[in-house]
Amino acid sequence: MIDTLINPADPPEKQTQKLLTIAQVLMRRVEQITDDSGAAYAQFQRAALLEDQVRERTRDLERALDLLNQSNAQLAEANRATEAARQNLANAIETIQEGFALFDAQDVLVMCNSRFGMHMLDLRDHLKPGLTFGDYVDRVSRSRFLELPPGESPEEWAIARRRRHQDRHVIFNVRMVWDRWVQVSEHRTADGGTVILQTDVTEIIRLERSERGKMLDDQARVIRATLDHISQGVCIFDAEARLVGWNQRLGQLLTVPMARFRMGVSFDAILDRFRPDLAFGDGMTEARLGDWVAGQGDRGAIRFELRRGPDMIMDVFAQAMPDGGFVMSFTDVTAERAAIEALSRANETLEARVMERTLELEDALGNAERANASRSRFVAAASHDLLQPLSAAKLFISSVAEEDLAPDARAALDKAQNALLSVEGILGALLDISKLESGRAAVSVGPVPLDRLLAQLNDEFGAIAQAKGLRLTVVPSRRVVTSDPAYLRRILQNLIGNAIRYTDRGRVLVGVRRRGGMVRIEVRDTGPGIPEEEQDNIFKEFHRLNARASASEGMGLGLAIVERACALLGHPLGLSSEIGRGTCFMVQVPLSEGAALTEGPRPAPISRPAMQNRIVFLVENDGDLRRAMGLLLEKWGISVLDAASGEEALALIEELGILPDCFIVDYNLGEGMDGLRFLAEVRARHGSVPARIVTADRRPELRAACAEAGAGLMIKPLDPRALETFIAGLPQAG
Repeated sequence: MIDTLINPADPPEKQTQKLLTIAQVLMRRVEQITDDSGAAYAQFQRAALLEDQVRERTRDLERALDLLNQSNAQLAEANRATEAARQNLANAIETIQEGFALFDAQDVLVMCNSRFGMHMLDLRDHLKPGLTFGDYVDRVSRSRFLELPPGESPEEWAIARRRRHQDRHVIFNVRMVWDRWVQVSEHRTADGGTVILQTDVTEIIRLERSERGKMLDDQARVIRATLDHISQGVCIFDAEARLVGWNQRLGQLLTVPMARFRMGVSFDAILDRFRPDLAFGDGMTEARLGDWVAGQGDRGAIRFELRRGPDMIMDVFAQAMPDGGFVMSFTDVTAERAAIEALSRANETLEARVMERTLELEDALGNAERANASRSRFVAAASHDLLQPLSAAKLFISSVAEEDLAPDARAALDKAQNALLSVEGILGALLDISKLESGRAAVSVGPVPLDRLLAQLNDEFGAIAQAKGLRLTVVPSRRVVTSDPAYLRRILQNLIGNAIRYTDRGRVLVGVRRRGGMVRIEVRDTGPGIPEEEQDNIFKEFHRLNARASASEGMGLGLAIVERACALLGHPLGLSSEIGRGTCFMVQVPLSEGAALTEGPRPAPISRPAMQNRIVFLVENDGDLRRAMGLLLEKWGISVLDAASGEEALALIEELGILPDCFIVDYNLGEGMDGLRFLAEVRARHGSVPARIVTADRRPELRAACAEAGAGLMIKPLDPRALETFIAGLPQAG
């Protein structure tokens, strides 16, 4: 178009000038068009922008298409790998020698190999993926190759098979036709599916059956040999009461040739054959035996006597077998019955002699029991009578002023005091033995803190051991045990005292070891040891090893008391000894379930001025003991009123019109009222007054009666320190 506006023949300068003129005209035209309509230019700009966006979106689509192509290629590769893996798995499953099938979590068949359902030709065409487990079981139950158990229908077999399918793991055998067997093993997979394995075990079962047959044959030969060599006659019957086995001894006992016994003969036929020669013993009849053989009623084992002729007695034992049959054994007891009859005749003559001897023994036993009771009463009465003057002697000695005595007199007084303590210990031991032997000993079991008990024993025996040149070591223990505190203390006192008495040099060690719920309290010494042949004798009364101890040191009652007290409390007592090395006594005591007991407050020292100007009324029928107690009380600055009986004391109180600060009353006041009756009368007339009952009677019943009456109990021989503590603790007069 430009070629039509420019003449090519014009010179270049002219052509250029002409082109500039055309351009200026066009520019003015464009400017004019823009000014008239700016919308067209805006549309042009939007079109250009839209073209850019379309171009960008096209590039994005091309990239997405490339990625999609790559993904499709990878998916195709994965599908090829999956198919290859599936084929490999199928090939691997196909190579195994067992039938294999996999059902998914919904019990749908996923895959199986060609050996699955190996013996069921009518089932193999249906074993394809998609078959449900229920359909599989139904088809198996109706297969003509499955041999159902006797009396079981296909429906019942299928129900039982589905029930087994509910278990996670199950193994069972299935019998097929033609005497073939398949073992089915079923297991759950992690995702809830099921793997079923089928193994042909026909040869294994046939081999086991063959071996079992051989074993049964061997057992039959052993049983036959055993039956033929036992002394009893034996016959065995099946569930229809037909003879299936017997031994030679049976024919000998029934005097029948063995040829007469034949397999399958009935029990009734055999009984008919022997009925004329047999007679039943007491408690058995032919009808009852027939009912038992027929299985009527309770078919427990039965035993009865059977007589054949006049000379033979047989003991018959019959017992049912699990299969409904039964076995009977016949034992010749003729000699035993004859011996029993002879023995019975001998017993008739012996019974009279035994009765006569029994009466003599009963008389002797009665005499012994009366003698023992008499001895116990004598020991108790004698100890009580001895404790009266012993208490008086101790109180007389305690009333002697120490500051007025010469050294020789003081030494003699100490020896007299020690002698009285020895006598008191012997009397206490006699009373303990008497109570333990008579069964009158009463125990009060409760928690016992060992620290307090061991500390008291250390204080008690420390000076004695030191005086003998021995080292006494008592190891503290904070254990709390369950026992009777008085008897446990008595046991340990005797063991420690014995250890010190029989040890010449070295040491005595007392310690506690824990053993589970028990503690073992040990008392060890370095003494001469106890020979093994003497270790039982040392626990007998009045037995002293080598007679080393003198009467003043003991009468050989300590260990006898220890043994009886341990038996009474149920505390096991042990002994270990080595000659020349020493001895260890061990007492096992149960631990208390409660917490350790806290130590109680120690008693404050007695203030003698606190006892002065007090009035004490003594009621004691023993004149010497009354005078001794009066002297001791007056020495402490106490005013004393005394009387020999309760009636006299009541009259004196009425006459003087004075009520004392306390009463000290003997329980046994002779004829008339006793101590508790007297205190009850005083309190009825004058109100409550502090009092103590004094007695040598250690019965628990008396202690309980005193506690109920509100009166403390002091045991003779009286301890001056206890008496002093009681009076010092009386409330001050207002």
